[in-house]
Order: sequence, then structure tokens, then C-alpha cells
Amino acid sequence: MDNRDEVREFLTSRRAKITPEQAGLPAGTRRRVPGLRRSEVATLADVSVDYYGKLERGNLAGVSPAVLEAVARALQLDEVERAHLLHLAQAQEGSDTLARPRSRSSRQPALPKSLQWALDAVTAGPALVTNGRLDLLAANQLARAFLADIYDSDTQPPNMARFQFLDPAARRFYPDWELIADMTVDVLRTEAGRNPHDKDLHDLVGELSTRSDAFRTRWGSHNVRRHGIGVKRFHHPVVGELTLAWHGSAVDDEPDLTLLIYTAEPGSPSEEALRLLASWTASQEDAAPADRLQRGS
Repeated sequence: MDNRDEVREFLTSRRAKITPEQAGLPAGTRRRVPGLRRSEVATLADVSVDYYGKLERGNLAGVSPAVLEAVARALQLDEVERAHLLHLAQAQEGSDTLARPRSRSSRQPALPKSLQWALDAVTAGPALVTNGRLDLLAANQLARAFLADIYDSDTQPPNMARFQFLDPAARRFYPDWELIADMTVDVLRTEAGRNPHDKDLHDLVGELSTRSDAFRTRWGSHNVRRHGIGVKRFHHPVVGELTLAWHGSAVDDEPDLTLLIYTAEPGSPSEEALRLLASWTASQEDAAPADRLQRGS
């Protein structure tokens, strides 16, 4: 696969983030580029300047794992960035299952019923399943109420990135919109390296790049991240401010899927707000059959 532009921009952006001081090199006084020079990275990786120049021009075909690891050390890549570099190299080789072309169909395979049962068993917080494109594929009742603005989208399946950058309601829902926007793009960039043949992901990135300057700028930063754990602030239109811990983990036997669960600190106002939202949601569900019965009569 020809992903040389992606490789070049990723390596260049990582090199620009490392200062000579961080690399244990003298800073000097006549630097015309941010971060390290190519020659300095080559020295740190113990390869020739010409060879590293070839890598930074985007040619990773045939590069040994040892050299990739040496470059990763020289650029001080973290675990996720290392994996991203490896995926970019594997895509050029075409030898890894992660780099094989995927179906061009936009249809998501049906999820196991047991997965929905597991989500429904979570009653204290929103629980949902996403794919690498951040499509919402399954959720418990509380998650649907919590993410009601996303589920109201005309585009199906609902997509968290599309909501983040194209729906004005996102800036109200996420008080820390800038931070969440960074995280969203970083997850998509990671998925693009892991699954470079995903046409639906390419289409989503193209749409967001065209319609959102904020997305396009972030996409050009080439930052990557995986789902993990953290804390986010929200402003829900029904119950107001919440601060929730979140945990993301891969779904067994479904490596492309992520299970996300949001929880509140016990005894906190946010826990009370989730309980209020759950009660409000249940009352809405109970009222719906009665309304339909009245209209029918």
C-alpha cells in the first residue's frame, strides 16, 4: 500500500516534537528547524543519514523490526506511537493481517446478542460499544439517554466524531470540547494506521476534513492514542453537569470493537445525576405506551 505521505508526515511531526535537550544533545545556536535534525535522529538510531532520509521520505518497505525500534527510541515514541509506526510499515509490506484489505461494504456485522445482554446488565452508568470509526453500535438504556443528542443524528449508525465536529450541540455537551476533540481525532488517526484499507473510515475523515477546520488541523498533527481510562466532564440537557470516569477495553474475540463504560464517584452529585437520568428515562419509557394507547382510542 502506498502510504508514504502518511509515514513521512508522521515521522516528521515526531522529530519536530523532540528537543536536543530531551535527546541529550547540545542545542547549539543556529537551528533552522524545530526539534531534531535528520542527522541527529540518524545518529541516535545508529543508521546512516541517507538511510534515515529514505525512511522519512516514507519508504518503510523492507525495514527490519530492529531498525524500526531504533527509530522509535530515537524519536522517544510511546507505546501507541510505536504500534502506529509498525502498522504503517506492515501496510507497505502487505504481510500482516492488520494491513489486509477489508470489505468495502459499509454494513456492520451483527453483534452477538450476549453483548447487548451484558450492556443491559450495567445499570449504574452508560455502557456502549463502538468500532474504530467511533460508530455507536450498541448501548444500554442509560447510554441512549445520556447520548441522546448523538442518537438523534440523521446519519446511521450514530458517530461520535461526526457529532463532535459537525453538531453545535457538542460544544454544550462537552465543557472541555477542545480536549475531547483532540482525543477523538487521535483515536481515528490510530485506527487509520491500524486499518488503512477501511473505506468507511476514509470517507468519514474526508467528510470531516472538508466540513471542519478544527478537525482538519488536528488530523494534520498525526497524534495517536488508544482507548483507556480517564475522566470527562459533561453538560447534559436534562440533568446538568456531570463528571464521570470512563474505561475503554477491547471486546473479546472482536478486536475492532471497544466497550466503554462511564461511572460516577459513589456519593457524588454526578452519581445522583445519573440516578435522576435513569429515573427520568424510565418514566419516559413508561409514558410512551400510554400516549400511544390514548392516540389509538
